[in-house]
Amino acid sequence: MRLFALLFLLLAGAAPLFAQATLRPGDTIEIRLSGVPADEIQQFSATYTLDDQGFLNLPYINQVKAGGLTQNVVQGEIERKLVAERIYTHPTITIIVQPTARFVNVGGAVRNPGRIPFTPDLTLLSAINAAGGFNDFADQRKVRWVHEGKVEMIDTRKLRKDPSLDSKIYPGDQIEVAQSLW
Repeated sequence: MRLFALLFLLLAGAAPLFAQATLRPGDTIEIRLSGVPADEIQQFSATYTLDDQGFLNLPYINQVKAGGLTQNVVQGEIERKLVAERIYTHPTITIIVQPTARFVNVGGAVRNPGRIPFTPDLTLLSAINAAGGFNDFADQRKVRWVHEGKVEMIDTRKLRKDPSLDSKIYPGDQIEVAQSLW
């Protein structure tokens, strides 16, 4: 019984770490408001899209910076603004990132090049596998990974030997598998 309780506490504490997403311009999110009168909930709770500068345009409080921040930080900022502007006394905001709005692009010498839906556990090799894996002409030593404008060349054979080197992939990343010249 003690082991179960310890496991529960560990998982409960780790859950917020897995659920966190850094918001980006263009992300579509759902905002849910609670702790206020029911008729007010319907006016505020809705789906919103971050503008090109990473701002949310919300009822009552106008613009809130969200791009580059985690869900929890943005939730807290919206709650703080609603209280500071004396709109509500005890609002609770929940942000849900729409998972279908986030992708990784995988191209080149893979069986099914295209956009791969992002999941928090996505790695370089799992993204390639989601694109059907390497095709017969792939050069597994030359995989180009673009993350936040930085380009890195990866030898995926080394990742297979040591899975701890398999890099975590983020929404918007691009993976291009070179074709072998043999």
